[in-house]
Amino acid sequence: MLQLDKQIHKWLIAIVIAGVFVLAAGSAVYSLARPVNASAGDAIMVVVKPGMATQAIGELLHDKGLIKNVLIFRVMAKMEGMEGSLQAGEYSFSKAMTVREIIGKLVRGETAYRQFTIPEGFTIDQIAALLEKNKLASAAKYKAVAAGYAPYDYIRPAANVKYQAEGFVFPDTYRVAAGTSEAQLVKMMMSQFDSQFTPTMRERAAELGLSVREVVILASLVEKEAQLAAERPVIAGVFLRRLKLGMPLQSCATIQYILGYPKPELTVQDTEIPSPYNTYQNMGLPPGPIASPGLASIKAVLYPADTEYLYFFANKDGSHVFSRTYEEHLAAINRDDS
Repeated sequence: MLQLDKQIHKWLIAIVIAGVFVLAAGSAVYSLARPVNASAGDAIMVVVKPGMATQAIGELLHDKGLIKNVLIFRVMAKMEGMEGSLQAGEYSFSKAMTVREIIGKLVRGETAYRQFTIPEGFTIDQIAALLEKNKLASAAKYKAVAAGYAPYDYIRPAANVKYQAEGFVFPDTYRVAAGTSEAQLVKMMMSQFDSQFTPTMRERAAELGLSVREVVILASLVEKEAQLAAERPVIAGVFLRRLKLGMPLQSCATIQYILGYPKPELTVQDTEIPSPYNTYQNMGLPPGPIASPGLASIKAVLYPADTEYLYFFANKDGSHVFSRTYEEHLAAINRDDS
């Protein structure tokens, strides 16, 4: 009986010692996983390259003074099942972050800068949807800003325009910091337009008797109508000639803008929709651009083809058939239908 008591006593001592070691180890891990400096708020940029292993990422973070121990970083990433989920990118970390917080940011891919591209010909509605899809902005907030933002004289608030920023949000690739507001996004994109529309372009517009706004409106029509680069100056020439002769522009793209979606074939009823943007029913330019034109379409308006064409319609391959008279235009359409 005494021998058994001694054995139990030894086991109890062993268990206590093991418990102490576990507690000590836990305390050490807890300490090593805590922030390097809880009061440090300065951002430290870290670039995680594609294909980097967890060990290499841990060493990079340790070299930057963001974590205390590389092994603890690896163990915690593995324990939470995230070792293979750390995403590449440029991150902004702080020494006040815990190891768990750093791992979480790497797993979620919360990079310091996000890159996105606005395609040529996108409308404000499409841009807002793209930004929301990529978790860069609220579509509703972006559109609210775009509705009333007109920082440049050549934009000026216009009546019957849904978005004052429409057409002046330049299609390009942007790189923004995390947390950029919707107002900052709109301002940045419109500032890009202002820098891309050079003094030389403004002088050329004046030579043609066009304001910057009128150039952008026409360029937005060209952007939506033309699919082939070679046809942009020709389509621009047709529109300018029709304006000069006092003819309605009759651009299908303006009807699609009214509808809110690209309808492949318009009906007669579609062209009769009452709207200031209906260039079948109204003379001159619509009240505002119908999309964001790229530089190619803007330059097509500034340097249009010298053409005698007054009509065109699209083939199924995206090219256009151009005609000088309405009779030629009807004949070409009939040939296409037969």
